[in-house]
Amino acid sequence: MDASARGRVIVVGSINVDLVMRLPRLPAPGQTVLGGDLSRHHGGKGANQAVAAARAGGRVHLIGAVGAQDGEDSVRELAAAGVDVTHVARHDAPTGLAAVLVDAVTGENQVAVAPGANDLVAVDSVEQAVRSLGLGPMDVVVLCFELPGAPLRLAADAARSTGARLVVNPAPARPDYADVMAGAIATPNQHELAAYAPGRELDSAARAAALSRQTGAAVVVTLGPDGALLADRDTTERFRGHRVDAVDTTGAGDTLTGVLAASLAEGRPLRQSVSRAIAAAALAVTGHGARTAMPTAAAIDGLISRGCR
Repeated sequence: MDASARGRVIVVGSINVDLVMRLPRLPAPGQTVLGGDLSRHHGGKGANQAVAAARAGGRVHLIGAVGAQDGEDSVRELAAAGVDVTHVARHDAPTGLAAVLVDAVTGENQVAVAPGANDLVAVDSVEQAVRSLGLGPMDVVVLCFELPGAPLRLAADAARSTGARLVVNPAPARPDYADVMAGAIATPNQHELAAYAPGRELDSAARAAALSRQTGAAVVVTLGPDGALLADRDTTERFRGHRVDAVDTTGAGDTLTGVLAASLAEGRPLRQSVSRAIAAAALAVTGHGARTAMPTAAAIDGLISRGCR
């Protein structure tokens, strides 16, 4: 497809610095685990999703904020990855910080976030950015829940009013933000899904269908190495995962969301976009940190063509 005929991916989301500690095992509550290796990476759900979309070939704009004193490295890294950072604001607060603990054996992680400048993303700045970008029906707006509710609601309303597609990664789980998902393709993991569609008697498929009925749009539930579940109201479909050697699962869900959005912006059908997003997430866990192994479009299509499952 001619690049000029494609839509853009407009991410309204968080920008963080990740302090990552790889441990022999993840600590239980009240437990101390020794023997970790510490590293520093660029992160934030919104920034990760923007980079994943750009790596996959998307034309990506990020609306967000960093600290005026410590955020320029984050902005430069995003620009180097192909993300348009025109609408990243600077504030008199530190750039958001995430403490990430990673199990060196399984690659599973625990994350805690200090929002910093992300909490200062304002309605006025998002409104101005969205207006200047001139959203259209080929565009895909991507939101996550690491920002305040008011600017997210404005961005969601702007997408709906202009006919742009809306993809919402409802993470971290914030049930009071559920209205943001109206009409959006939602991409929760199983823990987040349970927060929006509770009920002990429900399995993941039933929860996903329930959430889809609430939002009026498709729900893509990430299942880690088991792939994903696509629900569209009363219809559900399981997409198998790919077998890879997992090193670090940090950012896998962000990769899936970003590549899903980039694929939709290219005009690909939803099922094909989900398949590409699952393959991208599998490749993303084969390196350290949230972005190191985020794949290109060629790598994604290569994994799909090899049928490595």
